[in-house]
Amino acid sequence: MKYYIGVDVGTGSVRSALFDSHGNLVTVATEKIKIWTPSADYYEQSSFNIWNAVIHTIKKILSDSEVKKEEIGGIGFDATCSLVVIGKNDSSITVSPSGQPECNIIMWMDHRAVNQTERINSTHHSVLKNTGGQISVEMEPPKLMWMKENLPDTWKSATHFFDLADYLTWKATGNLTRSLCSLTCKWTYQADDQGHRGWNDEFWEVIGIDDFVKEKYQRCGTDVKSPGDVCGEGLTNEAAEQLGLVPGTAVGTSIIDAHAGVLGCVGCVAENEHFAMPDITSRMTMICGTSTCHMIMSKEAIFVPGVWGPYYSPILPGLWSAEGGQTAAGKLIDFIVETHPAYQKLKDSASERNLHVYEVLEDRLLQLINEHKVFAMSQLTKHLHIWPDFHGNRSPLSDPALKGMVSGLTLSSEMDDLAVKYLATVQALAYGTRHIIDEMVKSGHKIELIYICGGLSKNQVYVKTHVDVTGIPAILPNEQESVLLGAAMLGASASGNFKNVQDAVKQMGGKGKLIRPDLQERQYHDKKYQVFQRMVQHQREYTAIMDG
Repeated sequence: MKYYIGVDVGTGSVRSALFDSHGNLVTVATEKIKIWTPSADYYEQSSFNIWNAVIHTIKKILSDSEVKKEEIGGIGFDATCSLVVIGKNDSSITVSPSGQPECNIIMWMDHRAVNQTERINSTHHSVLKNTGGQISVEMEPPKLMWMKENLPDTWKSATHFFDLADYLTWKATGNLTRSLCSLTCKWTYQADDQGHRGWNDEFWEVIGIDDFVKEKYQRCGTDVKSPGDVCGEGLTNEAAEQLGLVPGTAVGTSIIDAHAGVLGCVGCVAENEHFAMPDITSRMTMICGTSTCHMIMSKEAIFVPGVWGPYYSPILPGLWSAEGGQTAAGKLIDFIVETHPAYQKLKDSASERNLHVYEVLEDRLLQLINEHKVFAMSQLTKHLHIWPDFHGNRSPLSDPALKGMVSGLTLSSEMDDLAVKYLATVQALAYGTRHIIDEMVKSGHKIELIYICGGLSKNQVYVKTHVDVTGIPAILPNEQESVLLGAAMLGASASGNFKNVQDAVKQMGGKGKLIRPDLQERQYHDKKYQVFQRMVQHQREYTAIMDG
């Protein structure tokens, strides 16, 4: 049997996993990576640090398993949409105002380029129709524009600008192939179902980066392939020696981390249930971690205001995709919980009971149902409401200036207050998901099933709340490492042992648990959702008053 390696570079760690040809996980290894924050809203990383973590984790999964390097059929990479800058002789060039040389990555969540984002959006250029009408500060053009304006020496010295996932395949193969996924979704590269592919010269000229046009895009990519296509000639001798693998081992063209989660989910079917699986274009995937991405595919281009896309073939060939999202999801939950006065008490309780803090909070919420004599946990937040955009709104309002809001605070600082605030935060994120879904459906998408994967899929309160709030059934894949599985599918596709990516998805997709919504809670959530929508209206009214 052949085995496949998936490598996922997330916000704070590198994870590598080994899967067999049926999609069964053999082993996984994790290595933390560094984040530098030289100023507020500045987030930086090091490609050297990340590649070393890739080496460490791949060697670890090989040593932890009985699989020989000759049995590895292929390897695939996914990563966050962070911008990597490389200079001559493969050197790292600083992107930091601090001048720290190893900091050569502007992270996806970095918001230094807000001014550049606003200026790009003021052009109302035609390429922005594929980014929900406005480009996001998280995408690469604003970051590149900031770099040219603020770090001219870095700009002139750079020989390559990579999305992080493409940097990884370059390190592995020495090949400058860029992924259609990265370029269309984050760089404004144009592709459609009529066969058109290419950069829009006018756009780059309008935003002041005519350098790319004059250079014929040599620094940002000219050889563009679909995820899972063969990248170069496989592992170079140098990379193979570093990773402990065989030279020439197949490497699949890369993919963005959230999109890898879609690959790892959409082939998954409900187990032991009389449930007719809807068409693949009616299945939304939620990749839930530090942030949350809401991914949907379609056979035709569907434009949704405030939702990124549609992009052609960034996940599966021949299908358009759209991406909604929440910039802070797990990060927001952690913030609300960890800044509460009762957090230390919660940690102590979790340690004594050998439970995760969120399991302790769920247990306390279940007790409060009886104590407050309500028929469901959701009722505990009847007069506590949260607007969750503490780090701006990605979708569907596309407004990085929005702030978080809380209505219904008291003087309580006890554990019960923490538990209810935690629940209200989870509900707020679920109402945000419903807001995204409403806009998608209004524009023409049909959503009959949600896959939930990522770290928050292990949180029962989060999962049940989202299912009840949206009224849409969900599948939790049995293989919890959906993103890593999706990355491994790229290696499987490139290996030649599967017909294509679609075949790998079908053969390796596995099964999952079906969660159905509790329709008795619908009326309550409808009322809370009305409050949710009013809150952002009020925030904008307050801003108008103060800025007037």
